[in-house]
Amino acid sequence: MSEYTEQDRVIDRRNAIKRVTALLGGAALIGGTSLIAACSKERDTSRAAGIGQFSTTDIAWLDEVADTILPTTSTPGAKAAAVGAFMALMVTDTYDEKDQQIFRAGMTQLEDASKSVNKSGFMDATPAQRLTLLEGLDKQAMDYQDAKKGEDPNHYFRMVKELTLLGYFTSEIGYTQAMRYQESPGRFDPCLPYTPGEKSWAAHA
Repeated sequence: MSEYTEQDRVIDRRNAIKRVTALLGGAALIGGTSLIAACSKERDTSRAAGIGQFSTTDIAWLDEVADTILPTTSTPGAKAAAVGAFMALMVTDTYDEKDQQIFRAGMTQLEDASKSVNKSGFMDATPAQRLTLLEGLDKQAMDYQDAKKGEDPNHYFRMVKELTLLGYFTSEIGYTQAMRYQESPGRFDPCLPYTPGEKSWAAHA
């Protein structure tokens, strides 16, 4: 077994943040450098207990939202990677008080939007209803951020989307199943042929 040092974890989190930033069109992630520093904190992210102000019910709800953004396909989705617990942890440990309040209020806004549009809470909505709702919120968040041009306050759904991507692609499932991972590559190949549709390579841990 290779030794996985604290410095390795910081590097991996930094690389993951760069990748998620690229997926989001180059926008800086909310939480900034605190997202990198947070990986040094040891905390159980299991569903067995709440995290900070987030109850087990909150975490289960966040799992379902995340799983709608990154559902199970040929690889496990965000819920299987415990992204709900990751989001609760990162909001608690890396967001300032203002953004924590926006995120928490956003959970209520998303739930209210589901009740208004689907006549049911998010947990009771069908997969198709959930997806349509989140697609609408995603467009709303992008339009909002474009209008604000990086100014505060941030849109809550942008936070949800960022943390979903970051949580998934730093999880074991994201690293080893959604991406191709090789613990100890035998040689350095700077240029490899690429076939459209192939998984990207995970950064070496």
